[in-house]
Amino acid sequence: MSTGTIGATAGYRPGRTLTVWQEWRRQATRRRTQFALGFMILLPLIVLVAFQFDTGGDDDNGGGEFASLIDLATSGGLNFTLFTLFVSAGFLLTVVVALFCGDTVASEASWGSLRYLLAVPVPRARLLAVKLVVALGYSAVALILLASTALLLGTLRYGWSPLRSTVAAEIPAGEGLLRLLGILGYLAVGLLVVAGLAFLLSVLTDAPLGAVGGAVLLFILSSILDQITALGSIRSFLPTHYTDAWLGLLSTPVQSDDIVKGCISAVAYATLFWSLAFWRFTRKDVVS
Repeated sequence: MSTGTIGATAGYRPGRTLTVWQEWRRQATRRRTQFALGFMILLPLIVLVAFQFDTGGDDDNGGGEFASLIDLATSGGLNFTLFTLFVSAGFLLTVVVALFCGDTVASEASWGSLRYLLAVPVPRARLLAVKLVVALGYSAVALILLASTALLLGTLRYGWSPLRSTVAAEIPAGEGLLRLLGILGYLAVGLLVVAGLAFLLSVLTDAPLGAVGGAVLLFILSSILDQITALGSIRSFLPTHYTDAWLGLLSTPVQSDDIVKGCISAVAYATLFWSLAFWRFTRKDVVS
């Protein structure tokens, strides 16, 4: 399907065919957006309620290590937020980002509305760029909602105290907040890999579940391969190799080597996946 402007009506401007704000409002009305963002608010509350059932009676049954993590999490709002991010970063945030970025184009194809959007006509590159920006925006909102809700609930319940961890001494609350923001930033950059992979699969398939599930499964596969020490230096090229590098922000002094490498790796992989997505979408025949 051609997306050129030949035969277009007078006054036609490609830049006005689909704006970020229009797409943002469209996605806001979708149940999956509302559910995903709502769960980001609900999860810290679930964790908080679960902590109220902890009696500390599992230490003799091998639960001492996890009990110590709970003790840290309940020692202040910053620590509660850190714990919430820790249990969410490995899988939940991956799924949420894959949902926003993997569903965006594939869902239009599955509904049969993609070709009508292009017939407006919306230039293909613009359509893809707007959808990518909105998907990344909602992914960022989800991460911020999770952290801010956890910080608010944790502070109200456990108070404002220094940031503690199992890898370093206490960090003053003010500095701890800055480091927590740094952790959020690194998680956001690291999740760009998932965003890029899911977005590429969304362009390659008309099945939203396939794009979302495929991105999550490939990310998990990379994580599994990263645990195989026999692969040696090859592991450093896996997109998940520096997933836990944010722990360096909890040490004193801050260990930033792996953080820098992780950021470079994530941006490189995301750029590659997005470039392939744009290259494929601008050349494929859209029939759905």
